[in-house]
Amino acid sequence: MASKRGKQTVRDMILSMLVITAVAGVVYIFIPHDDKADPIKAVDYRVELATARRAAPYPVAAPAGLAEGWKPTSVSYEGHNGAGWHLGYLDPDDRYVAVEQSTTPAKKYVPQVSQDAENTGRTREVSGRVWEVWEGPKYDALVLHAEGVTTVVTGSAPADRLAEMAGALKTAPAATPSAGTPAATPSAGTPAATPSAGTPASEAPAA
Repeated sequence: MASKRGKQTVRDMILSMLVITAVAGVVYIFIPHDDKADPIKAVDYRVELATARRAAPYPVAAPAGLAEGWKPTSVSYEGHNGAGWHLGYLDPDDRYVAVEQSTTPAKKYVPQVSQDAENTGRTREVSGRVWEVWEGPKYDALVLHAEGVTTVVTGSAPADRLAEMAGALKTAPAATPSAGTPAATPSAGTPAATPSAGTPASEAPAA
């Protein structure tokens, strides 16, 4: 009798699994879904960028005018321990590119954010600025040194994509401008001009 009940239990389990599989198949067929949907969603980093530009002790860089196909995927600002700004992107070929900035000494900071890339001793001029070329087993990087801040463009994307991002970077002054007066946007790593005492600063053109 026990053997018979055992066989019946196994049979019931098999039937139940078949029913569940059939129901799942029907649901999959008739409920709309997109097999080609991109699982990585673009992030809107405007709020984080504005917050970082108010808080950071250096001009925070972000790209402007990138070609179609670039997708922002991550953003963060750490207000202490080097005041680190991070902005992650996927390029049009879905390869990773990140913009990293910090007041941490470059000797420590660059290998950290570039996954142990090393300075090749070469440089590359991008949009009038000279960047160091770093290469590593996982990421390569372009590194720009300015007073009080190191800017790193790094990732798995090829060198030309890193240069494309570096060339698109724009900054805003660390100090918050007066209300109603838009601030000029210099290139990353280029400090804003300081007017002479008693000479009013020229207003930036309206956006």
